[in-house]
Amino acid sequence: MDFGLTDEQRMIVETTRSFVETELYPHEAEVERSGHLDMDLVKDLQSKAMQAGLYAANMPEEVGGAGLDTLSWLLYEKELGRANYALHWTCVARPSNILLAGNEEQRQRYLYPCIRGETWDCLAMTEPGAGSDLRGMKASAKEDGDDWILNGTKHFISHADIAGFTIAFMATGEEQTPRGPKKKITAFFVDKGTKGFNVREGYRNVSHRGYTNAVLEFDDCRVNKRQILGEPHKGFEVANSWLGATRLQVASTCLGRAERALGHAISYAAEREQFGQKIGKFQGISFKLADMAMELKAAELLTREAAWKYDQGSVTEADMSMAKLKATEVLAMIADEAIQIHGGMGLMDELPLERIWRDARVERIWEGTSEIQRHIISRELLRPYGA
Repeated sequence: MDFGLTDEQRMIVETTRSFVETELYPHEAEVERSGHLDMDLVKDLQSKAMQAGLYAANMPEEVGGAGLDTLSWLLYEKELGRANYALHWTCVARPSNILLAGNEEQRQRYLYPCIRGETWDCLAMTEPGAGSDLRGMKASAKEDGDDWILNGTKHFISHADIAGFTIAFMATGEEQTPRGPKKKITAFFVDKGTKGFNVREGYRNVSHRGYTNAVLEFDDCRVNKRQILGEPHKGFEVANSWLGATRLQVASTCLGRAERALGHAISYAAEREQFGQKIGKFQGISFKLADMAMELKAAELLTREAAWKYDQGSVTEADMSMAKLKATEVLAMIADEAIQIHGGMGLMDELPLERIWRDARVERIWEGTSEIQRHIISRELLRPYGA
């Protein structure tokens, strides 16, 4: 494994960081204050991101993306992750890779409009009674001739308010396994405006202001069989094939915010004076900085290794879980310590630290909680022993 970056990767980092600092940072305070992202601003920043070659850069070249390898993509995600989440996710959108699993008709209808910035996608899995236990979902779909009828509720569905459609995962049957009955799951494209499909405002969130969540309600919502993504009853197979790297995406955006917080802490420790000397000279502060830098480096190495192995075809579930777990927990630690170093000023909104601290909390929950990541890691350790 080569730990150095190629000239192209350095260019990606520099271009993305420049865009984030020049185009996104100036709007953070307003989004944080209002909790709202103005659509005129979104369209303006979308256009600039497209001109810079940053929009939908996670997509392959053959469908209009940048065709980045996994490590290059995650370097790009890290730089975007420095900014307010609503700004970078909405204005520099990265359509879900699961859209690539669609057939050509589905790509024309759903994938390409997302790549062109005409709409956004959203994934609907989580339910009020089924979070990490997706097999426990109660929302269901029943076959009716050439159609399927969907019923149930999903919640915590990110940016569903602006998405033109959702990919809804529904229970469509049951099969017997040695460990008991297990639900079959099917993924459906459902267009906003479809009769029986309602999107309503979700919950107010302490993390990522401006980045909304919604409740999706399906009441005898009828969709055609052509709107199945993949095959009937194979929704988990589609998700596992195309969504695995989202844990690495979360890890990378966390690294960006952690690096930004550490930068503020270092600068403040080098400039702030107390008791006649710079506070960075005090062991209580200098040791914090050392631990923050070391933990950030460990998280970054885990993430880069997983990215490299992903492209080699040798990545494991544990590799990705370790990266996600470490990066999210390191972000929480660095955000907290950066505030501690700043004292009272760290809690004021003149600095981005209180936002980074709040935003860090959700990272240990979505895309699999820290407990789920530990379960995945330990399961892989014990599997060779039959345990």
